[in-house]
Amino acid sequence: MTSSHPGVPELYQHVLVVEDDPIIALGLEDTITDLGVADVRIAANVATALAMIEERAPQFALLDVGLVREKSFAIAERLSTLRIPFAFSTGYGAEGVPAAFADRPRLPKPCPTDALAVVLRRRG
Repeated sequence: MTSSHPGVPELYQHVLVVEDDPIIALGLEDTITDLGVADVRIAANVATALAMIEERAPQFALLDVGLVREKSFAIAERLSTLRIPFAFSTGYGAEGVPAAFADRPRLPKPCPTDALAVVLRRRG
């Protein structure tokens, strides 16, 4: 739910989720929608995610680090270039993310709803 109260950050309303496991992807989509996000799109691989970003850039993205036969770091690089905020969802520890992205939020898998809600809040 978006907030119209001053000082309370609103949620991003266009979120891209990059997740190769269809069950996890659907669960994340449901959870994010239940939190009040209007538009959630799912991509299962790097090529699809990059095409979706070019077609219509999201306001925020949640990236699974380890996709089938690839990592999501090319997506992270593109989002960084476009200045689109994102977080990683990973079962890997901090060592699974390159130093260039060490400042990005990392959510554990499975992702707790409250942690997801925190990263979906707009930051000014």
